[in-house]
Amino acid sequence: MTTPHSQHGHGHGHGHTRAGFRGTLREVFAPHSHDAADSVDSALETSDIGIRAVKISLVALAITAAIQLVIVAASGSVALAADTVHNFSDALTAVPLWIAFALGRRAATRRFTYGYGRAEDLAGLFVLAMIALSAVIAGIESVRRLIDPVPIGHLGWVALAGLVGFVGNELVAVYRIRIGRRIGSVALVADGLHARTDGFTSLAVLFGAGGVALGYPIADPVIGILITIAILVVLRTATRDVFRRLMDGVDPELVSAAEKVLSGQPGVENVRSLKMRWTGHRLHADVELDVDPGLGLAEAHLVAHGAEDALTSTVPRLTTALVHAYPAHEAEIRIVR
Repeated sequence: MTTPHSQHGHGHGHGHTRAGFRGTLREVFAPHSHDAADSVDSALETSDIGIRAVKISLVALAITAAIQLVIVAASGSVALAADTVHNFSDALTAVPLWIAFALGRRAATRRFTYGYGRAEDLAGLFVLAMIALSAVIAGIESVRRLIDPVPIGHLGWVALAGLVGFVGNELVAVYRIRIGRRIGSVALVADGLHARTDGFTSLAVLFGAGGVALGYPIADPVIGILITIAILVVLRTATRDVFRRLMDGVDPELVSAAEKVLSGQPGVENVRSLKMRWTGHRLHADVELDVDPGLGLAEAHLVAHGAEDALTSTVPRLTTALVHAYPAHEAEIRIVR
């Protein structure tokens, strides 16, 4: 007996707190998240929310780059111009994610029977590549300036540009991460972390200019090296989450909760197997249940359908489920018990 499930609307919420400076610092470099999203909307609505988040963040980063361009024009600094171009080009890395969200809205076909949601996970790989590139560039520049120091002019303008870049990128990072968690998109969270690494780079510019102004020119490359290490820590977190999603990794607590719900359904003798996988920001489940062997075909169908409804009303972002119902054998039931 199998019953395919269409979309259900349901809501869940949970909160987590991390006290103290250590918790705050950890939240910056490794944002806490569960596979289950914080709130639930329809599949199409979540894609629309993702596209809207990408559009808004692109506008915010464009405004940030425009302000930096004004500062560049006022200062005449070539170094600032290069940093502004770098920030603007990094903002465009959201475009592949935008395309992925748009593709994810397309209906499944006979060739792509699960739809196009996996494009979102592939976009996450591109984001990882950009974070890694940022770390490489920051590291090379820091070492180069450590070996061959370069005088920094227009310190006030440089510091102002660094502050603008940090604030703009961090606001975008917080927004992307929050929306990514809400809709269950690891790729969007990773893109938020990418914006955060750009903010770190701008922060290095700010602190470096401050160190030079105080008479410590070596502060510029040293802070650059520290920022490079911070970017690598962020890259580790983003890589872990994106590759878990690509490898169909699901939070074990989520699986345990689903098994508990299924086991408690009337007529279900045992949960033979439960498999769950993400496709983009949507969750799919394959379930095999042992049901009372005395049930008729229609009754077994009702048990499977009831178990399916209970599962999809409990697990956030679960948009499809396939439930198989098998007659349980008494010997197997005794062994399980």
